[in-house]
Amino acid sequence: MPFQGLGGLETYALVDGECRVEVIPSRGALISRMSVAGDEVLYLDESTVVDPSKNVRGGIPVLFPTAGRLPGDTYPVERQAYTMAQHGFARKLPWEVRQVEKSLLVMGLSSSEETLRQFPWRFDAQLALSLEDSRLTIDFDLENRDTRPLPLHLGFHPYFHVTQSAKAVARVESDATHAWDNQRGLEIPINGLDLTAPEVDLHLRDHSRPGTTLHRGPGRRPVHLTWSPEFQMLVIWTLQGRDFVCVEPWTAAAGALATGEGLLTVAPEERLSLAFDIEG
Repeated sequence: MPFQGLGGLETYALVDGECRVEVIPSRGALISRMSVAGDEVLYLDESTVVDPSKNVRGGIPVLFPTAGRLPGDTYPVERQAYTMAQHGFARKLPWEVRQVEKSLLVMGLSSSEETLRQFPWRFDAQLALSLEDSRLTIDFDLENRDTRPLPLHLGFHPYFHVTQSAKAVARVESDATHAWDNQRGLEIPINGLDLTAPEVDLHLRDHSRPGTTLHRGPGRRPVHLTWSPEFQMLVIWTLQGRDFVCVEPWTAAAGALATGEGLLTVAPEERLSLAFDIEG
């Protein structure tokens, strides 16, 4: 059953053993909390949740139908320009609750007049969250209800709780050798990830495994992540003085709706399903 959470927002809880996950459907289907045996896995700036004028900073926002920022916040469709803000609209719109069980929550978002002004395809997106022990599975299912192939650019933006004091020893496992440094606007070689800089915004284009592990420092549970092979980009982001490290699987690089590079497509009347697992 739902309960009144932050700011009186209707919140749902998934529980299995010592793991608890909380979700706010009206705030973009936001996974706002994941706790395992008292260890808070996710970071959340609560002030951004209760203020609807702000983008939520924390939890696990859903990035759809674009991850990252489009050049000039626009992209062309059949010689017409469409405008869309960074990370798309799914994280800002309310999602409909479709199924509720103790360790399962299914939510949906369908195209509307508002979405069609930004993304001219009719669709139905479904987000199924299931919890087993300390493993949260996020299944994103997209149905193309249009008559044209639908471009899909999807990402997840989990904010994992890592204290500033632990960032010097925190570690993201990766075999990537190069990254796009979004702060400097250039490609750089990497040999390990230094999470102590004023801002880290690295897009790992050659991370080869469909998963990784985030080591959060002494006394904290490592977080094991796995994802569908369609997620081809791994983004690492953190800010100095903030107790989070974001480890984000994206299906393509920022701007893919404009460039076409790495875009997935869903044929008319077909569906595509992608999964992202978090184990704390």
